[in-house]
Amino acid sequence: MRPVYRTAHFVLYARSTQLSHARLGIVAAKRFAPRAVTRNTIKRVARELFRQSDLPAIDCIVRLSKPVNSKAEPATTVSLKAQLRAELTQLLASQSKAKAPE
Repeated sequence: MRPVYRTAHFVLYARSTQLSHARLGIVAAKRFAPRAVTRNTIKRVARELFRQSDLPAIDCIVRLSKPVNSKAEPATTVSLKAQLRAELTQLLASQSKAKAPE
């Protein structure tokens, strides 16, 4: 798969599939989100937005590509969740508008 869209912290990989529905994979490495709470929040927000999106029959992989927050800050905050939601919405919206990649 090739990257099809990037945001400040995420990369989206996508390709069309023969299935009748879209599928999601999430990669949140420990080196970019050192706390499990933060990684789980990323996955939870991504799954929630994926379920709410109207995507064509594609396989999507959302990969965290840059550090989200440091150990000095709280693991999850309202502002962090809002930032994650905005970036992930932008990623998934890029594929709901576009034709399924080949």
